[in-house]
Amino acid sequence: MKLLIAMMSHETNTFSPVPTPLTRFGNGSAPPEGEQARSEISGRALAMGGMLAVAEAAGAEIITPIAAGAPPSGPVDDSAFEYICDLICEQASDCDGILLELHGAMVTQSLEDGEGTLLSRLRQRYPSMPIGVALDMHANLYPAMVDNATVITGFQTYPHIDMFQTGERAARALLASMRGEIRPVTRWGNCPMLPHVMRQGTDDMPNRALQQRAAEMESKQAVAVSLFTGFPHADIYNAGLSVVVTTDNDPALAESLRDELLEMAWSQRAAFVYEVTPLADSVSSATAAASRPGEGPVILLDHYDNTASGGSMDTTEVLREILRQGLDDVAVFAIHDPAAVAEMIAVGVGQDVTVNLGAKFHLDALAQQSAPLTVSGRVRLISDGKFVVTGPMSTGALMNMGPTVVLDTGKVQIIVITRHVEPYDLGCFTSLGIDPLAKRFLMLKSRIHYRATFKPIAKDIIECAGVGVCTSDYNQLQFRHVRRPIYPLDNINSASLSQGFPQDR
Repeated sequence: MKLLIAMMSHETNTFSPVPTPLTRFGNGSAPPEGEQARSEISGRALAMGGMLAVAEAAGAEIITPIAAGAPPSGPVDDSAFEYICDLICEQASDCDGILLELHGAMVTQSLEDGEGTLLSRLRQRYPSMPIGVALDMHANLYPAMVDNATVITGFQTYPHIDMFQTGERAARALLASMRGEIRPVTRWGNCPMLPHVMRQGTDDMPNRALQQRAAEMESKQAVAVSLFTGFPHADIYNAGLSVVVTTDNDPALAESLRDELLEMAWSQRAAFVYEVTPLADSVSSATAAASRPGEGPVILLDHYDNTASGGSMDTTEVLREILRQGLDDVAVFAIHDPAAVAEMIAVGVGQDVTVNLGAKFHLDALAQQSAPLTVSGRVRLISDGKFVVTGPMSTGALMNMGPTVVLDTGKVQIIVITRHVEPYDLGCFTSLGIDPLAKRFLMLKSRIHYRATFKPIAKDIIECAGVGVCTSDYNQLQFRHVRRPIYPLDNINSASLSQGFPQDR
């Protein structure tokens, strides 16, 4: 048995100004191919890692054309997409099956559905090829994804700490199908709703209950059950919440389970709406929170500018308000500003410097723009920005922040980086000589993934609405392509999806 196992993963924020060339799919260079791809991914807490583990245990011959995973950003360059697709399609010619770690929310310069396009091309070239796919929970499902895959599995945790297990689920189901042990039948559908990302965490309701029910269905009744909360910052037709169910030759059961989850999600649609607090009020409440008894830092979450949702990671409004209100003993991760990093490296460690920080990207999708922040301080540390993740998300991955500087104002230590990295591991501080547990405040540019390691150590968490293309205020964005009506952009009051709302089944 010969299996092709590969990765093509990107969450596209169509409002993001950050470009997505091929080099973004590597660690600042071209993504790994062939045996290098296999060696870099094997054993890592990624879906492709889980697929490799199952295939190796089954004694399969394995080829790995490419492991291309890019941090979220704007639409993928067509040339990058074509390069990745061509490698995968060409090398599958003499394989018995295919396993793919995709994302499910890839948009290119020309295509709304990158994953569906890849799967369609594979199916056209290899009509009977078994294909197993693992998707992110934020997938925006399209018919071409479902129609051209044998089985689909999705993450069931957010923060995504089950990526490896999701790859295992896809691989086991595909191998069972190839052995003739099951006959996969898949049904899917979507809801006319765009859940706010800040309400999608699986330690929060209602998504906790939805994912628990999906896992229960899969363990007792089906081959695979996945509820995708969707990625709302993709202005594409099928953005939003969806469900896909695969059973063993039982289409009626697949439809019943699908409809139960869709109705369950629809009934809780109001709970997926995020309410915004004014920035000055949020920062002020952080000061009060720090004064209360208890251990650990107070986290100020700059969630409008999260790079793992396509944010530029260089807006300055939350940091500006922290400085204006005089918060003391703060560590900030991070401001993306390669020019400021180069300027501070030239000055050197221990030297005083004044820099204009941030706001290098113009946010074309927004009326409100960020502004550069003039900051004076001392260069405390210069680093190559590399560390290995030890926390529960992407365990073992080499994180590369690029050349990195810690700028100390006396009250605030600002980490300035040259590559986009979300703070979901303590190493983003500890690798730079900062103990996050010893700080009074931490400012993080994150939305939900920070919870994997920072929530357990936090005294309190204050969500701060700054500026950025990950805004939780849909009124700041112009949706031109998403299907309408859709909640909460439109006031849909029907109690049930069956009352006239189509589902792509």
